[in-house]
Amino acid sequence: MVPDTIFAPAKINLHLAVFDKRPDGFHNLESIFLAVDFCDTLHFAPAETTEIHMNWDEKIQPEEIPLEKNIIYKTLSLFREKTGYVQGFKINVEKRIPTGSGLGGGSSNAASTLLALNELAGFPLKREQLHEMAAFLGSDVPFFIYKTGAALVRGRGECVVPLNAPDWFIVLVNPGFASDTAAAFRLLDEYRTCRTSEDQTQHFNFNEKYQLDRFPLLNFKNDFLFIFPEPEKTVYNKIVSCLKKEGAEFAGLSGTGSTCFGIFNEKTQADKAALSMSGEYRFVICCSLFKSN
Repeated sequence: MVPDTIFAPAKINLHLAVFDKRPDGFHNLESIFLAVDFCDTLHFAPAETTEIHMNWDEKIQPEEIPLEKNIIYKTLSLFREKTGYVQGFKINVEKRIPTGSGLGGGSSNAASTLLALNELAGFPLKREQLHEMAAFLGSDVPFFIYKTGAALVRGRGECVVPLNAPDWFIVLVNPGFASDTAAAFRLLDEYRTCRTSEDQTQHFNFNEKYQLDRFPLLNFKNDFLFIFPEPEKTVYNKIVSCLKKEGAEFAGLSGTGSTCFGIFNEKTQADKAALSMSGEYRFVICCSLFKSN
């Protein structure tokens, strides 16, 4: 059945290590992505021209995005360029994932749009072509093309190996401000110029043969967590510390910020932590791993 409603899940980076800068200006990464069932919802309806309406949740700050800079519109334009598909659409987006939050909302919207368009057009593109287009649209987009709950991601983000993950429960806490990805990478590069080569981040012994439930969570990290200036550093450390006190098996920062997360084995414990922290933070979400249909 042709889709008219698509769920675009958020993601967290359970692990994020940043390595050398590539010739294309991007950095090589090693990350473990988890897709969660906290989603934006995209509604597609055929139309003579293309219209995109962003309906923002009251918990997040609306962002004015010109049509030509909207990643959904860019995805539609790229798809038309590659396939010749000319159908117009009215696209309504129920936007729940904050921008600049490290949760990959824009990338997920792009991947979901790309997959929906391919189905609506009768599947003119194979997975390899979709993957190539996804990488062109953004570093996080290829992960969402796989529609998997977890994956080991390397390179710029184009190397994706799906993983099995436990039935964890995740509490997301956003401090109420956005983080700029490009600025965060500049801070990391500046921070590392003051360190010796022995202090640089190292690859850890994790590959697709491991299952996440067999790998110690304490081995995971985020290279960005320690490089932010005040007041961001204090805010992030406070949220991570609170999540651990609430019983999280692991807590960290997603992407380049600004959302922190805690991993819980039991839903009752996660719900309790979310309720406790919602008194101080407006944006607190309890979720689990995303399972595609």
